[in-house]
Amino acid sequence: MRHPPRSVLLAVGAVVGLVAGAISPVTAAAAATPGCTVLAEGTAATVPGSNGASCAVDSGRSGSAEALAVAAAPALHVSGNKLVDAAGTGRRLLGVNRSGGEFACVQGYGIWDGPVDDAAVKAIADWKADTVRIPLNEECWLSLSNIKPEYAGANYINAVKALVARVEANGMTPIVELHWSYGQYTGNSAGCSDVHATCQKPMPDMQYAPSFWSSVANTFKNDQAVAFDLFNEPYPDRATATTTQAWQCWRDGGTCPGIGYEVAGMQDLVDAVRATGARNVVLAGGIAYSNDLSQWLTYKPADPTGNLAAAYHVYNFNTCSSASCWDSTLAPVAAQVPLVAGEIGENTCAHSFVDQVMKWFDDRGLSYLGWTWNTWDCSSGPALISAYDGTPTSFGAGLRDHLRALNG
Repeated sequence: MRHPPRSVLLAVGAVVGLVAGAISPVTAAAAATPGCTVLAEGTAATVPGSNGASCAVDSGRSGSAEALAVAAAPALHVSGNKLVDAAGTGRRLLGVNRSGGEFACVQGYGIWDGPVDDAAVKAIADWKADTVRIPLNEECWLSLSNIKPEYAGANYINAVKALVARVEANGMTPIVELHWSYGQYTGNSAGCSDVHATCQKPMPDMQYAPSFWSSVANTFKNDQAVAFDLFNEPYPDRATATTTQAWQCWRDGGTCPGIGYEVAGMQDLVDAVRATGARNVVLAGGIAYSNDLSQWLTYKPADPTGNLAAAYHVYNFNTCSSASCWDSTLAPVAAQVPLVAGEIGENTCAHSFVDQVMKWFDDRGLSYLGWTWNTWDCSSGPALISAYDGTPTSFGAGLRDHLRALNG
């Protein structure tokens, strides 16, 4: 989805850097016993993990919530068309997107946009959200030469692991997602002409995207509370001459009509994840910026673990934004695999449209996440909040009140 103008982001860059520097170190859940969330080094205590294991946690700040491991973030897998936890109980993913990790690093002023410390993540949980989607940048993760070292490689990865741990410590499911990627595209609906990962590209690139997902999967494969969203908003249909070509490009990658770089298809990315041994739930969004799932089942990637879900994005200005379209294109997908609306929103500074979306998804027991938990404009973001303490915009109030009614 959209992001604020770069000039606005740079204006707050120094402040963001100071905030990021003040965040205490976090040891990632991936480095601990599976099912454990470990928040800092220090005197160890032992608590039960989500899979029954014992978890060593820091008790150095006795009495503080941030010093305790919380085992509420469930290990997820797919059963039929549902997401379920280890006990087989159905789980809906209901929450927000936390944008920043996809653009701040490549723009050279930080890793996150705004605070991601314990208080900031708790504010999300206070909305009764149970999921946070975290957009990422492949060049920053892989430490390519165009990224400042302080925002790349191990520094970037450790920051992501820290945020994932905080999300889990608040009982929420983290979804890590490839948002901005490498590859030059100057065709129809191009977001930029830059070869670097500075905007949304029509498809992931074969040069770096499989390596990105291999590394991400290796990082989190021992923690099935983390879900993987393969690519934010594919739009090969804007480049190809036919819809069939677009769906073939989406699944198979390779040389795609109208796209000048070699494409990694969804099958390539599923294969990269599974080659590591990771069994984490994987989400794959459709074409037309993840708004078109009409042939998702026909071109569904093969997943040997069966832990594959469909991702969908919808805003009031999208083509498929009515109940009749959802009935005809989404309902058949949701009948066979879990369906997650990874982004829902509207550009009206109100919430009448997302109210309709949430009702349709609620009636079918499906999942959805609001875009976005950032203090941008409520129409051009669209932003859910006006402050990181969770103060909602008029748009965000609709999602907050609804989540509290469902999960409160």
